[in-house]
Amino acid sequence: MTEPVKRFIAGAVCPRCNTMDVLKSWQADGFQHRECVSCDFVDAISLEMPEELPTRVNQTKLDPKDEIQVVKFIP
Repeated sequence: MTEPVKRFIAGAVCPRCNTMDVLKSWQADGFQHRECVSCDFVDAISLEMPEELPTRVNQTKLDPKDEIQVVKFIP
């Protein structure tokens, strides 16, 4: 297996040592990896999308308050 190409991230600041332009990034094994060349910071984030959590915005259940009701005025 070939070694993945590691690229520097222009303008990125290391979260640990706060130095700019020292982070390199690459993809391997379904993860996005970051590594600082100045300190010992290493990070990996999964590239798989997690299942969306149910919220009130993405629910399809109808709210009874949203039903249209006819109102009749009696004179």
